[in-house]
Amino acid sequence: MTGPRTSGKKRANGVESRQRILDAAVAIAGERGYDGTSIAAVSSRCGLPASSIYWHFRDKDDLIAAVIERSFETWLAAVELPGEEAGTPLDRAMIMAANVAKSLVNEPDFLRLGLMLALERRPEEPRSRTVFFQVRHIARQRIEEVVRFVLPQLDEDAVRVLTTYAIAGADGLFVQREFNGDSVDLVEMFQFHARLVYEAGVRMAAESER
Repeated sequence: MTGPRTSGKKRANGVESRQRILDAAVAIAGERGYDGTSIAAVSSRCGLPASSIYWHFRDKDDLIAAVIERSFETWLAAVELPGEEAGTPLDRAMIMAANVAKSLVNEPDFLRLGLMLALERRPEEPRSRTVFFQVRHIARQRIEEVVRFVLPQLDEDAVRVLTTYAIAGADGLFVQREFNGDSVDLVEMFQFHARLVYEAGVRMAAESER
């Protein structure tokens, strides 16, 4: 008979195995991209048999989707404005921008893999691509909320325009760091970008009042 202690150990081992598989998939996909990632390669990297991978994930696409979701959760936790004690709305936005940049340095996988998948066209769309667009939508909603809070004088059209600009700029800075590595200080660049976005929003609000 299996007791509670044995069941708990199995669950813990299952969680550990899942994380090992995801870590291996991240490494492989980072080196080879979506097409170059295979269950066999992940199995070799993590040291677990393919049967263990298939116990956790339906197929390679399901595995890549899980990688994107795990990384996105870390990123999303960083998209939080600090409290009023942190200073002015701009100060708070810049602190948040730094936290977002740090999360992308530590967990870049959802954006790196997602952008690869977003730019590709396939006869049959991978689930992982769909997942990326879903989490991308959530990210946009969160950033729109921040823009509304920091710049309450903006109307909804201006919020959408400024959010699009903010996301496009952040994508570009991330890609630039992928090209140039650690020579690009992503935290510094994201804070610079946050200041420009804020100043653009202030100008937009002023123009709408004329």
